[in-house]
Amino acid sequence: MPVPHQTVRRSLLVSSAALLSLSLTAPAALAAPGPSTGPSATPPAQMSTVGGVRLGQAGTQVDLAGGAPVLPKDLTARSWIVADAETGDVLAAHNAHWRLPPASTLKMLFADTVLPKFPAATKHKVVPSDLAGVGAGSSVVPVTEGQTYTVRDLWLGVFLRSGNDAVHVLSAMNGGIAETVRDMQTHADDLQALDTNVVSPDGYDQPEQVSSAYDLTLIARSGLQKKDFRAYCSTVRAKIPVGTEKEKGRTVERTTEIQNTNRLLSGDTDVPVYQGIAGVKNGNTTNAGATFTGVAERNGRVLLVTVMNPANNAHNEVYKESSKLLDWGFAAAGKVQPVGELVPPRSAQATASPSDGPSTAPGATSPADGKGAGAAAGGASTEPVAAATDGSSGVGTALAIAGGALVVLAGGVFLVNRRWPLPDLVRRRTSRS
Repeated sequence: MPVPHQTVRRSLLVSSAALLSLSLTAPAALAAPGPSTGPSATPPAQMSTVGGVRLGQAGTQVDLAGGAPVLPKDLTARSWIVADAETGDVLAAHNAHWRLPPASTLKMLFADTVLPKFPAATKHKVVPSDLAGVGAGSSVVPVTEGQTYTVRDLWLGVFLRSGNDAVHVLSAMNGGIAETVRDMQTHADDLQALDTNVVSPDGYDQPEQVSSAYDLTLIARSGLQKKDFRAYCSTVRAKIPVGTEKEKGRTVERTTEIQNTNRLLSGDTDVPVYQGIAGVKNGNTTNAGATFTGVAERNGRVLLVTVMNPANNAHNEVYKESSKLLDWGFAAAGKVQPVGELVPPRSAQATASPSDGPSTAPGATSPADGKGAGAAAGGASTEPVAAATDGSSGVGTALAIAGGALVVLAGGVFLVNRRWPLPDLVRRRTSRS
């Protein structure tokens, strides 16, 4: 059932310097060199400077102030980033703009683009053409031809099982793969995720399909401003239909339980559930290796981390390195100088004056209707959904109320949710062996 939708917002006028970036005035040539057909051994000499000059430099970027902890010594990922999800400050980064295959973390962009288009209760009967072109060896829900699913079922399949079959069905509903790829690329460009080149909406390995740790973090930040995105990506387990059967003369729908493959949410033998984790998306393909973007909250601070392709191929290494970076970020926040920032979408740069009150980009909705922040970052769903509600798998809604921040930027504004009501996973703990 939909989560009751009550939103209280307050706007704060913040100096434009808080989020002003070189990227807003930098020429397009600084976005990134052209994508490669596969991962290279070393980062290129010239990378994008979106978000700050230092983020375009190879190697680790961090400014430790007095009392700040040192970074973990055993990080092996080709690229990673730790950022404050609310302020946009990048606390530390390593090859942040290195364009690498994203694997299924690209599904965050797919969701941020397509999710607002269909109410969760919409039903769709799967036909063979919906599943055409699903790559060999793809992760699947599985989605079955002839079965009717709600849009909610399909999104649970995308987020929990990383189902390429569910992505293809939703893409078919959106006008097809080619149309969906165009929509995703347009949205990525608006978000200033300029390292991202979309070829397939599911993140399946394709020549020249790339993104970066910086871009994936931008995309996650945009998606997390949508209530239904937050609910889906934080669901640990849920039930979806698998058909019907006759029972005592009546037709009964059969279901099966699926579990989230994000090990920081669901846990594993060598990875505990991360304290405060609330999503977002994991991936793994031959070209990309393991990739992961996560969001977590502790003591009122919300951090985003993205880790791409650890060289250490130990089991669950991407989650182990992500956990270490999140631990470092929570300990270091307020003790390090930012080395860059997460920039606002281009569409948010609409002309407005402070006396006009909160303003959004042309075509975006007002914050009064509870969708302004999401619209400013790419649209908000018309029907928020609840996560699974049984005691073992559900997640509640945080008590924190979303506040708004009105940030003046070069004659425009960027409306962001500075306190997203993240699903409350901080106190949700189950005894796992």
